[in-house]
Amino acid sequence: AVDNLSVQVNKGDIYGFLGPNGAGKTTAMRMMLGLIRRDAGEIEILGNSNLTQARANVGAIVETPGFHGWTSATRNLEYAAAYANIPGRERKKEIARVLDLVGLTERAKHKVRTYSLGMKQRLAIARALMGRPPVLFLDEPTNGLDPKGMAEVRDLIRSLALNEQITVFISSHLLAEVQAICNRVGIIQKGTLRAEGTVEELLQSHSAEKQVEVGSTDPKALEEALKKLEGIQVVGAGTAGRLRIKLNDVTAGHLNKQLVSSDIEVTALVPVTTSLEDVFMEVTR
Repeated sequence: AVDNLSVQVNKGDIYGFLGPNGAGKTTAMRMMLGLIRRDAGEIEILGNSNLTQARANVGAIVETPGFHGWTSATRNLEYAAAYANIPGRERKKEIARVLDLVGLTERAKHKVRTYSLGMKQRLAIARALMGRPPVLFLDEPTNGLDPKGMAEVRDLIRSLALNEQITVFISSHLLAEVQAICNRVGIIQKGTLRAEGTVEELLQSHSAEKQVEVGSTDPKALEEALKKLEGIQVVGAGTAGRLRIKLNDVTAGHLNKQLVSSDIEVTALVPVTTSLEDVFMEVTR
């Protein structure tokens, strides 16, 4: 499931751990947390290789979080506080703090079975934040959420890193989400790390060749005109009915001038930028 995996997360990172379903992300996280045994290698969290001790400084959501749906969020967190050995006199204040962080104060007394999936995810993060851990592990935290729920969790993770100074290790296969919130990324496939670095480094190292997308009021005439031009190569279909063009020996401005000279009405000339999805597809194919 995991083969000679080497990952480094720096203090203050929001680190995106990416991979297709079945790549070994959850297995790796369970090993990192000492929930399953590894058969080789070393793991250190905050410099501590004793994972039982290290877990005292870690908050985590691994796979689907579970709650007692018949009782309130506050009561669920009281159980968690007891297991975490948070002193009784401090529990009420700590529970209020984490519920406020995740925006659930007004629903604190409501039964968890009445919560939406997004609210349950936020409650799971609240539970993971109890005791102010400096490191947070989140396994697919936006899985199954609607766009509003995804945005809420995304904003929450950003806030935790920025305002609470928490290092976040987040696994996901939602590449746009990761690109939006993470500063460093590791891509895993079949248990092996295929790429790692800052988002900017990965985008630059896998940047697309100089390409543009060209749109016209007459796509067929555009395609015929492009066949006659030198220094370009038609790559294929782009977005919104445009054609994707590779520029070999010409600039985008020169291409536009040539098309206008050929009586082609150009409606769009859009540079193609590399996304994290492009990097992912390249390193995992």
